[in-house]
Amino acid sequence: MAMNKKSLKKMFPHLYKELETGEVKVPIDAVRKNPQEAEKDETEEEEFEPTVLPDKLRHFNPSAVDFIRRCDTEAQAEEIIAYLQKKGEITQEYAEELRCQLKREGVRSFGPKKEEYYYFKEGGIC
Repeated sequence: MAMNKKSLKKMFPHLYKELETGEVKVPIDAVRKNPQEAEKDETEEEEFEPTVLPDKLRHFNPSAVDFIRRCDTEAQAEEIIAYLQKKGEITQEYAEELRCQLKREGVRSFGPKKEEYYYFKEGGIC
């Protein structure tokens, strides 16, 4: 992204001043790739051990039922089925099976509702 001096000065006045005068207030002499390491107190002598998150959902690809379980109403579920069928994600036969189950047993017959942040919680992120 190209930026002219005027817009740089307006958006970042202090940075512009430092660049123009050559006066550096905070020297940057290293780069940390791990943000948790940056939070570590410099006086601590113990070795840093990164936390390992579960890799439970690495190759997970949600199915039609996963999308339907996020719905609140039958109309929303029908919209999901129609969309997936139109995009070629599901066959016409499978779409009809889903619609029959939806009409016969309701949207909760596919499983409990997947609430907001469901996948973050499953993956152990929050």
